[in-house]
Amino acid sequence: MKKEPLDGIGSSLSLHSSDRAALRALTLDERRRFVASLNDREAAALLYDWVLWARDKQLPPETDWRVWLILAGRGFGKTRTGAEWIRAGVEAGHISRISLVAETASDARDVMIEGESGILGVAPPWNRPRYEPSKRRLTWPNGAVATTFSAEDPEQLRGPQFDAAWADELGKWRYPEAWDNLMLSLRLGHAPRCVATTTPRPRAWLRKLMDTPGTHVTGGGTRENAANLAPAFLDQILAAYGGTQLARQEIDGELLMDPQGALWRRSELERSRRPSSAIPDLRRLVVAIDPAVGAGGAGAETGIIAAGMDEEGMCWVLEDLSLACSPDAWARRAVGCYGRRKADTIVAEANQGGALVEQVLRTVDPTANIRLVHASRGKIARAEPVAALYEQGRIIHAGNFPELEDQMCSYTGAPGETSPDRLDALVWAITDLALGNSAARTREFLI
Repeated sequence: MKKEPLDGIGSSLSLHSSDRAALRALTLDERRRFVASLNDREAAALLYDWVLWARDKQLPPETDWRVWLILAGRGFGKTRTGAEWIRAGVEAGHISRISLVAETASDARDVMIEGESGILGVAPPWNRPRYEPSKRRLTWPNGAVATTFSAEDPEQLRGPQFDAAWADELGKWRYPEAWDNLMLSLRLGHAPRCVATTTPRPRAWLRKLMDTPGTHVTGGGTRENAANLAPAFLDQILAAYGGTQLARQEIDGELLMDPQGALWRRSELERSRRPSSAIPDLRRLVVAIDPAVGAGGAGAETGIIAAGMDEEGMCWVLEDLSLACSPDAWARRAVGCYGRRKADTIVAEANQGGALVEQVLRTVDPTANIRLVHASRGKIARAEPVAALYEQGRIIHAGNFPELEDQMCSYTGAPGETSPDRLDALVWAITDLALGNSAARTREFLI
């Protein structure tokens, strides 16, 4: 290899394309010898030259685009790609007002800014931005400013305007309006752009974004970044999930929509959606629980769904409060909703630990009206009558419930599928309201 093309590294703190090509062509031993020959300034230039180290898929598309959607498996290097794109734009002076949007405010701080591959982590010492957490703001030496936002509060994005944005884990955002408002805020400069980094999630609006003119989609899987991942991590996830639908989504980076055999379709759920402000007076209201006890094991979720029936016999899904926690915690959450909503009944599955389920609930509220139910049929058989009510337009979702709807549209009952605790709780709630023993009291509204 000729040394001449690399002589200017120390003075310019940047590499020309010919320099990078020459370095990429070196063997490992040649690279080591070359790096050993550098002074500190030259070594720093090499370390922070992202174009040199990045894989081709981690570099911006050469075609014209407004949204660069990176739809890839876990561990692909999505966060590093987003952070480096922001850094490169700021250092080149191409962007100066930037929006950083994550699913939650803590995700914006912990992943996009302070994470190992976040903006502070990839910033060179000579161009490190100043972070002011109380102001949700990063400021670079050249005056460029980035502000963080939470997708949980779409209204935050009304009013501000930017010339660039990075949207992280877009597939997990609860409210599509957050994305809409972000796009409307990109109105500074001659070509405002957004990089969206996400593990695929089956969202109808995400599929729509993929097909939108101006969107460039980059796909990829976990294995592509194997050189930067712990071998034990890859071995573990492949052994646990290899060959499953979850692996296709989380590892291979596939966007899976409605699998064959699922009882619900996303288009159907979109038609059933109304804003929470449209909830009418409800004749009955229940809080249904599918508890994670006994065989559920640590980390299993407890499904908690609040639903009600109005005067016309329509069922409204009101809240999804499901979570993985201790029995005392899920009991307090369910009973709290029961009191806050002035519900008629707490309906709880008692197939596993029936006595314990009632005991923990009564420890929180001894006077609560509790009905224990037992599953005598399989999950699909229990869910089919509820799915029929959706088809008939008799069930409305008051707002967005992404995790619940993921389970509804992906569960097929195939061997090895994870138990859909949110879906189970939903089925118990609707069954009690419209199909169970209580239906006799309201059957005149179901005709």
